[in-house]
Amino acid sequence: MTEFNYQLLAAADAAVPEGGGLGAILMMLSPLLILVVMWFLMIRPQRKQEKKLKEQRENMKVGDRIVTIGGVTGRVVNIKDDEVTITSSVANTMMTFRKDAINQVIQPVSDDT
Repeated sequence: MTEFNYQLLAAADAAVPEGGGLGAILMMLSPLLILVVMWFLMIRPQRKQEKKLKEQRENMKVGDRIVTIGGVTGRVVNIKDDEVTITSSVANTMMTFRKDAINQVIQPVSDDT
């Protein structure tokens, strides 16, 4: 081999980085970092909202106004186990829904304030 070939081989060996382990660790941590950020931005707020809605459903009482997931609004007249009966119009139409079908509970405004 000529001296030129030896110089090319030496230059090629010098170009190979030593300690490639750090790059591998960063490559493995980046998907984990993406999942953590996604959890904080998307999943965590949704769980907090679901917890708040569940608490509203459990604390619902007769006289509260509700909105169902179908958009029906009315006033609670009876609560029995997992079912809620509401009145929804001037003609006092009464309907019974499961508590899971309630999307929003609106507490009546008291005159005490």
